Amino acid sequence: MKQIVIISGKGGTGKTSLVASLAALAGTSVLADCDVDAADLHLVVKPSSVSKHEFIGGKVAVIDGERCIDCGSCVDLCRFNAISGESEERSVDPIACEGCGVCAWFCPEQAIALVDSVEGEWHLSETRFGPMVHARLNPAGENSGKLVSLLRAEARFVAESRQIDTVLIDGSPGIGCPVIASITGADLVLVVTEPTLSGLHDFDRVIGLTKHFGIRSMAVVNKYDLNEANTRQVEELATRLGTGFAGRIRFDPAVTEAQIEGVPLVEHSDNGAAADMAEVWKSAQWSLSAGGFMK
Repeated sequence: MKQIVIISGKGGTGKTSLVASLAALAGTSVLADCDVDAADLHLVVKPSSVSKHEFIGGKVAVIDGERCIDCGSCVDLCRFNAISGESEERSVDPIACEGCGVCAWFCPEQAIALVDSVEGEWHLSETRFGPMVHARLNPAGENSGKLVSLLRAEARFVAESRQIDTVLIDGSPGIGCPVIASITGADLVLVVTEPTLSGLHDFDRVIGLTKHFGIRSMAVVNKYDLNEANTRQVEELATRLGTGFAGRIRFDPAVTEAQIEGVPLVEHSDNGAAADMAEVWKSAQWSLSAGGFMK
């Protein structure tokens, strides 16, 4: 089983469009949408939910007004200013509460308890490309890295139980906790960037992250023909960093047409950017089968 993660330095670079096309090109694979803060792969692959599960992100404090004697110790001890009110009206702001448990530990009347905090939900679904795990955090939901790790584990379990050789993971943008959770243990990371100065900077940061964790990575430049000079800079930087280059994807209005239809680009067209994505898929397969590039 090979796990391929597609990430980017920022949102909007086209990584989800690439993931959808790779899913179509791969035949049967397990899909995992790990961009849980702004999941949108489902808009293209149209999953049918088989099962839905609550995501428990952590704990939150709850006060029993009948047992509270209004001593105020919880208010004084809470460093997050999450507790307000007096006596029976005293309450905890679930957004501000970090679930640390200090208030519950020191409450003299044991009037405070920590309860599970539901931060979102995750689904096991079926698509025409294979099974898919995906999720969505609630507004202001926390622990996105924990949710990503859960999705990764479920994707591996589904792949092993169904004997599917490929897991395609749509990762989060940036270099934060959910990205680290997305790429940990992956066999290959495709880093999608754009030929802009900010794209070059973001690419440098993301490659630094993959190298820090010793994960093989390859660059993909989307809309490369909008600034070929910057595209060459990305290629040169990839070479200096010992990173593979999976290919270029041209700017193509057919991408928008495919999005409007709600289908992967390679199902809408077989030339232009669709042909470029097919070459990216071939490069990724070669890297995995041949041992690939330097980490």
